[in-house]
Amino acid sequence: MVRVALITGASRGIGAATALVLAKHGYRVVVNHRASAPQAEEVVATIAAAGGEAVAIKADVTVPGDVTAMVDEIGKRWGGTDVLVHNAMTPFVITSFAKLTWQQLGSKLDSELRAAFLTTKAVVPGMVSRGYGRLIYLSTGLSRRPREGMITLGTAKAALDQFVRYVALELAPHGITANLVAPATVGGTTVTGQLTPKRVRELGATSPMGRLVTPDEVAHTIAFLASEQSGFTTGHYLSVNGGLAMD
Repeated sequence: MVRVALITGASRGIGAATALVLAKHGYRVVVNHRASAPQAEEVVATIAAAGGEAVAIKADVTVPGDVTAMVDEIGKRWGGTDVLVHNAMTPFVITSFAKLTWQQLGSKLDSELRAAFLTTKAVVPGMVSRGYGRLIYLSTGLSRRPREGMITLGTAKAALDQFVRYVALELAPHGITANLVAPATVGGTTVTGQLTPKRVRELGATSPMGRLVTPDEVAHTIAFLASEQSGFTTGHYLSVNGGLAMD
């Protein structure tokens, strides 16, 4: 059976890497984007050139109508969504608590949870009806290990972590798993783009492996959670950090 995977924020970085990896594993892939059609279409073209199936769909995952329309389109095209990889990054500021405003923190909390809530709500009914589903959410090591300046992102992702655990608990009897993938700083992403080259080098040096995580390494972890073989793995927070934080 060919499974359908929806990847939000899939035009670049971790999302694009995940789209390519899942396509290689035989999934039909939906490359979601908000305002980067050329990059999304390039991901689709790469998949098609390798013999896979993919489509790019524009949707802002914080807008209910956009999410509903996207999931409806997937249903009409391929029958439904079997795998959700919620990767889309909503904006956030890098600042200290001393300078932080409620608008900055509250806005990030709202957008982070709104996007996760809307996409999950949209795909779960179909998964329940089919008795199968894989829900995978991108978190961050910052939700457990604070780092200077990252209070908005770390706090919002910590809220996401607990949301996913509750979803996992409720949906487990329906054959649906829900898990978190939490990378350390990933090279070539929106987040690292906000940091100075010196800071990026410093972050890489803190890992026992002496470098940053790559998008492909995160994507391969996601691929396991998306697979049928991960059926008894749910409610977990999987770190991808080269040994930076060992439990």
